[in-house]
Amino acid sequence: MMKDLLTLSKLTSADVKAIIDRSAELKQMQKQGKVHHPLANKSLGMIFEKSSTRTRVSFEVGMYQLGGQALFLSSNDLQLGRGEPVADTARVLSRYLDGIMIRTFAQEMVEELAHHASIPVINGLTDLHHPCQALADLFTVQEKKGGLKGLKLAYIGDGNNVANSLLEACVKTGMHFSIACPQGYEMDPKVLAEARGAARETGSSIETTGDPYQAVMKADVLYTDVWASMGQEAEHAKRVKAFQGYQIDAKLLKAASPEAIVMHCLPAHRGEEIAADVIDGPQSVVFDEAENRLHTQKAVLEMLMGK
Repeated sequence: MMKDLLTLSKLTSADVKAIIDRSAELKQMQKQGKVHHPLANKSLGMIFEKSSTRTRVSFEVGMYQLGGQALFLSSNDLQLGRGEPVADTARVLSRYLDGIMIRTFAQEMVEELAHHASIPVINGLTDLHHPCQALADLFTVQEKKGGLKGLKLAYIGDGNNVANSLLEACVKTGMHFSIACPQGYEMDPKVLAEARGAARETGSSIETTGDPYQAVMKADVLYTDVWASMGQEAEHAKRVKAFQGYQIDAKLLKAASPEAIVMHCLPAHRGEEIAADVIDGPQSVVFDEAENRLHTQKAVLEMLMGK
């Protein structure tokens, strides 16, 4: 089994299935009020160089529900913010903690932290990947649709970290993936190339297009994210112009399968990447999806730290 969760490309299809299935079990246990403390007396350090609502609260509550504790560590609280090498921070925290979750900018920093740490490291988000989000997303799809293999997910918008991890998750589970991006905002080519290799093994298909209507044709899941991610605020006006026509609205939703569900990783900018009547409409599962971050991350924490 995996030591860390850095990207979904490193997981096997069996790993992804195990996490999703365990997420469902843990969710049912929590709803039934069953006490489950496999991480009693264990501590998770949570390093935040990027702020968060869902990541912080879901990991903190998740550790509490599993019987452990979580420590919030902002870059202002650590010597990392004053130039201490990542390797030294990793070695020191490994003496105090049982696991590290980090939410930061560079994927290389997460990789270096994991290389030098003797405890599990979880990628809570980088500019390149968002694996915990994608795992929770697929758990939500399975919950709503009863399975994953053969379903089509259409992603509309920026080819960002969320899109990268969703693609990696889809090809591990036999889902078909279609993405519509404006020119200049396509997915990372290395991620795309690696995913095409994995897709050949599972029977997934990958489609890239500039046409949202082509992307959503016969789609079972429609997905979007903000046009300007954290750290791109200065580009907002430019991006709003570039992404005109890439909104999930009622018209685009009608072009998908009639039973399609709509997803968004949040926070959402109603009226930009998604229409208010869609995110708040009957086909939206956005808030179930947000809740499922808790259950999926508990499954990841249990698998990595419950040894």
